[in-house]
Amino acid sequence: MENKSEVVDAEVGKTIQTTVYPILFAISGAHLLNDLIQQSIPLMYPVFKESLNLSFTEIGLITFVLNFTASLLQPVIGLYTDVHPKPYSLPIGMCFTLVGIIFLANAPNLYYVLGSVCVVGIGSAILHPESSRVAYMASGGSKKRGLAQSIFQIGGNTGSALAAVVVAWLIAPKGQFGLIYLTVFAVAAIVIQSRVSIWYKKYLSNRTKKKVALEQTHNLPRKKVVTALSLLIVLIFSKYVYIASITSYYTFYLNKTFGLTVEQSQFYLFMFLVSMAIGTFLGGPISDRFNRKHVIWFSILGAAPFALMLPYANLFWSGILCVLVGLVLSSAFSVILVYAQELMPGKIGMVSGLFFGLAFGMGGIGSAVLGYVADHTSIQYAFRIASVLPLLGMVAGFLPDLKKEMASFNKEVDTK
Repeated sequence: MENKSEVVDAEVGKTIQTTVYPILFAISGAHLLNDLIQQSIPLMYPVFKESLNLSFTEIGLITFVLNFTASLLQPVIGLYTDVHPKPYSLPIGMCFTLVGIIFLANAPNLYYVLGSVCVVGIGSAILHPESSRVAYMASGGSKKRGLAQSIFQIGGNTGSALAAVVVAWLIAPKGQFGLIYLTVFAVAAIVIQSRVSIWYKKYLSNRTKKKVALEQTHNLPRKKVVTALSLLIVLIFSKYVYIASITSYYTFYLNKTFGLTVEQSQFYLFMFLVSMAIGTFLGGPISDRFNRKHVIWFSILGAAPFALMLPYANLFWSGILCVLVGLVLSSAFSVILVYAQELMPGKIGMVSGLFFGLAFGMGGIGSAVLGYVADHTSIQYAFRIASVLPLLGMVAGFLPDLKKEMASFNKEVDTK
């Protein structure tokens, strides 16, 4: 693919960028396949619980290991590749996922399961920060960064949604070994990522030749940048621990509360994941047009009323409220990520790895804690505790207004 992501105007020394949609759709497709594979693991928990005789605490531990592996590695990988970019790490990461799935399909006990999901987590740790960097490079500049991240993110959300259907219709009926079907998706992702790596390498080569440098975009003091990052971490915590409560335990909640079968409850989870995909796609473009801070604020806090009502609703309204929560809450992440990237220009890989890592890690910790609570009280009580988390969205009001800061900085540059 020809690199059309940037053209340097030699007279004025500025970079004129255009959006490279084929690359954005390619990384979105790879993200879809990766997250379809990864989301299939928690969806198989009822099968693992029965076949390996696991407790809720042990199920939470599986999620913790899967997510915590990615949490630890992603910022490290992102920081390293900021200095030493590795285009071909993308297909290599998917090779880890492929190996992990093969072992998981044949795991005879909990320890083998934990080792297998650890390998899958390594693959995910490589994919997310590097693919997010590619989305940033292919976006065409600040006016399309939200859109670019949304295109990338919607692949992951769509894959998570499709996982519910794939597991219910193809994998779960075959039992644990049915996971072997996921190897087909892993191989397809390796092929796609190999093509993206070729473009990535050409982009880096052209960027070096043209000596294009990342520019400062705001004048915020270091203390305010650190404070803003801390607030974003709180928001990531509230979003992903709550999402973990749905993805890991909603099927059990529906079974215990309303007597639904695994197949029936998977449909409700599928609707939640579809609503998340739609919300993810809408969040980025809206933030490109309007203030990113306000979109973040609405996305987290706006889900709170629906989340608070969910544990007390009947089956019909439970489905409706779950969709509304997914639609509103999911619009936050791509906006948070772009906001953080603009807050720390020049550290795209580290920032992307940090926030993807936090999303995985906090989701894993939250899942483990909620599993422990469910074992010692009830799954309904665990859901009531999780329902208050979106209220933490109130802290978004203290974020600096980057749109104004960037406009002020650009005005200063133009007057010099």
